[in-house]
Amino acid sequence: MKKTVIAVVGPTAVGKTKLSVELAKKFDGEVISGDSMQIYKGLNIGTAKVTHEEMQGIPHYMIDIKEPFESFSAAEFKENVQHYIDTIHERNHLPIIAGGTGFYIQSTLYNFNFSSEKRDENFEKQMLAKITEKGIEPYFEKLKEVDREQAKVIHPNNIRRVIRALQIYEKTGLTKSELQKQQVDQSPYKPILIGLDMEREELYKRINQRVDQMMQEGLLEEVKALFKTGLKDAQCMQGIGYKEFIPYFEGDVSLEEAIETLKRNSRRYAKRQYTYFRNKLDVRWYSISESTVDETFSLIFHDLEGML
Repeated sequence: MKKTVIAVVGPTAVGKTKLSVELAKKFDGEVISGDSMQIYKGLNIGTAKVTHEEMQGIPHYMIDIKEPFESFSAAEFKENVQHYIDTIHERNHLPIIAGGTGFYIQSTLYNFNFSSEKRDENFEKQMLAKITEKGIEPYFEKLKEVDREQAKVIHPNNIRRVIRALQIYEKTGLTKSELQKQQVDQSPYKPILIGLDMEREELYKRINQRVDQMMQEGLLEEVKALFKTGLKDAQCMQGIGYKEFIPYFEGDVSLEEAIETLKRNSRRYAKRQYTYFRNKLDVRWYSISESTVDETFSLIFHDLEGML
């Protein structure tokens, strides 16, 4: 019998955290974060990290497991989350993955066989030195030449992912996209993916409001503390909510411009999340709005009772 795993997916600010907790309360579950940024200690406001109060006593995993200066990969995420899926089932509880990092969730549920090619520190150091001297542009253009599909999903600012994709090609002769296409379509689990969908205008309004709320809660101070400790080039600072303030700290843009860029990037990210989940995974979508939360949750509960 395959182990059942629920995954609550969808764009940022749509309400995944609240639904995952309510599902855990209803179906005796435990929650695993499916967010690539909430793993970092100290990155609380900008990642909309679930609070102790929001957890409502439900165990949560994959939160605060890395220091801000450490790197993290989808392969590590898969290994860790599969461990939690096993241990949660051993307690006869239901594992519920909640998050918006589509590739991380997909690689876990479908047991992606990541390249066995280990990271080459010398290669990375050499590439970083070249990028520091010449900028990322020529190397991102190189990525476009050898792996156009990866170039479409990796942002040029995500230097470490650009380097990793180039390293895989350099060492194996295969692109990262070619390796991913070799993955099996069958999951070792019984995955039930629940997606929350919201009318675009309302979602964008919620995203803008969330950014304003984050600023009121001290987002600027949170990012400044990381920046001051020399983490400008760390992987965690490449995330939305953090990278937008680096030009402000360096005196290149005003605070108002940085905030507007953050709102814009968050909206664009939400659109990319929709695209990924719709194209890559078999998701059961539920429309939700601020006025229909209870109604939508009740419908999801009813549907799940027939599947669990």
